Amino acid sequence: MLAGTGSDVGKSVVATALCRIFLQDGYQPAPFKAQNMALNSYATPDGLEIGRAQAVQAEAAGLPCHTDMNPLLLKPNSDHTSQVVLNGRPIGNKNSYDYWKPQKLEVYSPKPEVDFRAEVCAAFDRLAAKYNPIVMEGAGSIAEINLKDRDLVNMSMAQHAKADVILVGDIDRGGVFASVYGSIALQSEEDRKLIKGIIINKFRGDMRLFDEGRRMLEDLCGVPVLGVIPYYKDIYIEEEDSVSLEQKRRQLAEGKVNVAVVLLRHISNFTDFDMLERDPRVNLFYTNNTSDISRADIIILPGTKATLDDLLELRRNGCAQAIIRAYRDGRTVIGICGGYQMLGQTVSDPDGIEGSITNLPGLGLLPIHTTMAAEKTTRQVTFTFNGQECQGYEIHQGVSYSSPANGEASEEQRGGGQAIMQTDHCIGTYIHGFLDNTPVIEHLLKGKANSPLGSAASLVEEQPIAKSYTDFKEEQYNKLADHVRQHLDMNRLYQILKAND
Repeated sequence: MLAGTGSDVGKSVVATALCRIFLQDGYQPAPFKAQNMALNSYATPDGLEIGRAQAVQAEAAGLPCHTDMNPLLLKPNSDHTSQVVLNGRPIGNKNSYDYWKPQKLEVYSPKPEVDFRAEVCAAFDRLAAKYNPIVMEGAGSIAEINLKDRDLVNMSMAQHAKADVILVGDIDRGGVFASVYGSIALQSEEDRKLIKGIIINKFRGDMRLFDEGRRMLEDLCGVPVLGVIPYYKDIYIEEEDSVSLEQKRRQLAEGKVNVAVVLLRHISNFTDFDMLERDPRVNLFYTNNTSDISRADIIILPGTKATLDDLLELRRNGCAQAIIRAYRDGRTVIGICGGYQMLGQTVSDPDGIEGSITNLPGLGLLPIHTTMAAEKTTRQVTFTFNGQECQGYEIHQGVSYSSPANGEASEEQRGGGQAIMQTDHCIGTYIHGFLDNTPVIEHLLKGKANSPLGSAASLVEEQPIAKSYTDFKEEQYNKLADHVRQHLDMNRLYQILKAND
């Protein structure tokens, strides 16, 4: 288990690296995280839903993803409530206090008959029967002692799995000695015995300067430091936490096709833009600045966990009007999932699936109407774009149907909806991963030579994407494995694992 001194210390990335390293070394690894909280999710091959990090780790392990890798997923609807997804299917919304209050797990689950602890343990047991080793990931800090009796994902899960726990600390944020020592000191004696090693992550500068610090940590904690992993900038692994978006560049650039992703409060599946972002012809940035939106060549409305709430906010902050003006000025507008719903004529939620807002007018750029539905659509899809086969996946709550001439939608339209709708310079789609496909990107960038900021023509003509996104990701997993292998004592890690066999 990769456990952490806090959130965003790099557990997911180190787990991804170990999945690829174990695969390279001839093992059959699989990732596991008992409980995940994230808006960036993924559809499994059998049409169920898990956290994106475990889908990425499964790719690194050379496996199709499965709900047993992340049996419990919490998707925040607001600051206080989350949708609970169990074994890939939503089972209801829950207030965070009710979820964490000190009662038996089966009492505060949305369905009283569900025992979350039994469910996540059963998922681990099924996975461990098929694969070895299991690369487990904890959540946040392992030292949240006020939640210890309700913990499903950290040390209680490690005890069930009899896992060797490796504690990951982030030196880049400062205070690594206190956070590592404190995280271990606050464990019970039984849990402390499971912690077999420490990894110091995101180191910057001369590694030799930490030699004494390494020895001091080992003396303080009585646990070996297995590695000090340097910060990297040239390896691209899909991220799960939208905190990373705050560090994305947020301005227009000359000589590029400028792509503005509208920064929504409940943005989800922002990895939809990773391939487009790395294209050398493109300057992709996240913004809710109306001036930048108006001047961008392409405006993207991304997915969201709260379509109506974010649509209302777009109208309040002026972004909706800026998008409409840009469209009328000939800019390309793209909506993905919740963004697609917003581009239509109306968005309705008569049953309060998302919250208290029951109906709002959309931006009116596409002739569709959307109704939120209790049943969630989750599936992997193959579609044709400009005559070429493409891949993606759908995760959405709601059905969109086109506006018929007589004002009445057919049963087929109401039931099936439309996954892609395209007009002259507006595209809406329910398909995540839509922009991971080269035919789609080439279509979008074609004709963008006359950028309002100028001089994008040569870039559009001369710098196509070099490889498929699948090949690119494989290259990145191997680069990450090489980077971690170089700075982690794998021989000692294998000794620790074999001692526990």
